Amino acid sequence: MRTCISITLLSVLALAVFTGPAMADDPKARAIMEKVDAREDGDRSVSDMRMVLINKQGKERVRSLRSYGMDRGDDHFSLMFFLAPADVAATGFLTHDYDTPEKEDDQWLYLPALNKTKRIAAGDKSGSFMGSDFSYSDLTSRRLEDYDYAFHDKQPETEVYGKKVWVINVLPRGEKTSRETGYKRTIAFVRQDNHVIIRAIYFPRNANTTKYYDVKKLELIDGIWTDTEIHMTTKKGKQTVHKTILTFDNVKYNQDSVNENFFTIRRLEKGP
Repeated sequence: MRTCISITLLSVLALAVFTGPAMADDPKARAIMEKVDAREDGDRSVSDMRMVLINKQGKERVRSLRSYGMDRGDDHFSLMFFLAPADVAATGFLTHDYDTPEKEDDQWLYLPALNKTKRIAAGDKSGSFMGSDFSYSDLTSRRLEDYDYAFHDKQPETEVYGKKVWVINVLPRGEKTSRETGYKRTIAFVRQDNHVIIRAIYFPRNANTTKYYDVKKLELIDGIWTDTEIHMTTKKGKQTVHKTILTFDNVKYNQDSVNENFFTIRRLEKGP
């Protein structure tokens, strides 16, 4: 289940939540999630990003970024640089997202003020990415075999923004997956016409908050369904604690300038 924010997310309300102690894997629900995972999401991409951080008082902080993405077989590499404001400029984030279950995903954060590259350890991936409502684990794909899937027991289908969606409960199969992602379960809303997750509810394992992921704008670019505005909101009960808005502009695929040399620690430390 792809939820990384290189270009697509990956690809996260009013429904009652699944509360049962266990959940059997439903082959029909899994087949839908397999199509989500197999959906064309573009290659050798580049885009301009805008990140808006909004606190509970409504105060905004705005950051601009440039993002690159590339597939190598079933693996996905992504690189993003913060361009502004000055206090985060040249900060870089590199991800090697491996499809092989036996191979851990790699993530590195370059901090120019310290001239230091930090590898994100597995135990830190549930932490906040650069003060946003996205965690480091949100910026990688979820392996299908790490989860059980079942239609929501109260309402297996509904509509979001006038489009029919399946409502699917997603439950980690093991403690390791739950611990690394930081989530005990997720509810995914999958559009029936294109298999894009356009809404999700995340339930953190060690917090009394809930995270709401919402694709506000979805565009067809070069034949690829592309998220161009995404909101992630952290709530405590009905109160919004914090919110992150991501917008994507100048999205381009199949760029010859994007190659494997982009996705190295050396390139990360070189800066934008």
